[in-house]
Amino acid sequence: MKTINLQDKFSTFKQHWHPHQIAVVDNMQVLLAKLKDEFVWHKHEEEDELFFVQKGTLEMHFRDKVEFVNKGEIIVVPKGVEHCPKTQNGEEVHVLLFEKISTKHTGNVTVEKTVVKYPKI
Repeated sequence: MKTINLQDKFSTFKQHWHPHQIAVVDNMQVLLAKLKDEFVWHKHEEEDELFFVQKGTLEMHFRDKVEFVNKGEIIVVPKGVEHCPKTQNGEEVHVLLFEKISTKHTGNVTVEKTVVKYPKI
């Protein structure tokens, strides 16, 4: 057991849309990711996802609305809900994700950005 400094962990990678695992809590994982521009429309049939914005503003697009998640705020995307995370004007956004270990990166779709295994940092 030891503390984890999020800023230190964020400084260890540069890739966008490529989560890195920093902890496991029971069957849940804590991930850090840097986001920039648009991701991909997808959903997770069996898992909820929690996004905590550490830096910047995240746009969480849903088919019927857009939620803006600012630094220090969270949003939970319920299982089965199609969503597409985006950032504004090329801004790099840092997020902490909390999700089940079984959660697939791009849910029900596979695209070039899909990551199958998350590095542990």
